[in-house]
Amino acid sequence: MKAMIFAAGLGTRLKPLTDNMPKALVPLAGKTLLQWQIERLKAAGITDIVVNVHHFPDMIINYLNEHDNFGCNIQVSDERDMLLETGGGLRKAQKFLTSNLSTLDASPILVCNVDILSNIDLSTLINAYNPEEMGVVVVSARDTQRYLLFDANNRLCGWTNVATGEMRGEEAIRQKAIGEELKMLAFSGMQVLNPRIFDRMDAVVQTKGDKFSLIDLYLSIAEKEILRAFIPENYRMMDVGKINQISEAETFAQAL
Repeated sequence: MKAMIFAAGLGTRLKPLTDNMPKALVPLAGKTLLQWQIERLKAAGITDIVVNVHHFPDMIINYLNEHDNFGCNIQVSDERDMLLETGGGLRKAQKFLTSNLSTLDASPILVCNVDILSNIDLSTLINAYNPEEMGVVVVSARDTQRYLLFDANNRLCGWTNVATGEMRGEEAIRQKAIGEELKMLAFSGMQVLNPRIFDRMDAVVQTKGDKFSLIDLYLSIAEKEILRAFIPENYRMMDVGKINQISEAETFAQAL
């Protein structure tokens, strides 16, 4: 199995820390956010890792070199020319994640955000992946404004913003119209994906261009491909998204 860490974001919510460094290198309890993620993957036996960069890209590249890639095989997907969001970032990194750009016999890909900490047991997530399907997406029942929508079989069928009432996903809209109850679960920034997902990106690229989110991608393929919800037991997570959360995040990280 290979992994990709999304580390290219601007980190605007973490200003002023990110005025002089990338979000991935923000220190937290003696380690950077990036180190927390790499070590977590390494502990799960995943050492082939791709890290994308955009904001202060050379700082991340130099940091990895200085630490000998933490004993892993780390490739850098350079987005310094244009930040591609999560879906576009994954697409650009394909050359590192599949051999010769072929999805045949390629291994599944664990994809995570650099700024989300959690107590998830990665082995249970990996075991939940079904190679006959497109992937498993980590979700939880926490309160938020935006939710992924799943049917009774935990299959992804849509997305909604409860603050605005917006709903996306033809299957979700159809099921709501006939009175079917949909599960609203919050996305947690981690998933295991079938490498075949690269073969299904053309449609979203035609409508969105090179820059698109994973959610855009998921909704574009949800009618024909199966993405399942994965709800970890006793799940705790923290999005290290705001400067005033750093102290709380340090306590959270030390307890993992």
